Amino acid sequence: MYEITTRTKKADKLYNEFIKGKIEKKLEPLKENPRGKLGAHKLKGKLKNYWSCWLLSDLRMIYQIDDANKEIIIVDIGSHKIYS
Repeated sequence: MYEITTRTKKADKLYNEFIKGKIEKKLEPLKENPRGKLGAHKLKGKLKNYWSCWLLSDLRMIYQIDDANKEIIIVDIGSHKIYS
């Protein structure tokens, strides 16, 4: 099982604002398989090293997957505008 982590103050703030205590249980399937749950998909272009999934209808999360350490590293959380 993967752990959800953040590496920046911004990502930590967004995690606490949008997820922690609110929709944490929704991330359980993602912890099992960070590439196949919650509509997870690899991004393209300037974000080609990242993945994205849908948390709510207009709430998306961009993250990296560290298979060696079994971590899902949150990069950004927000509406679709986070991709630009």
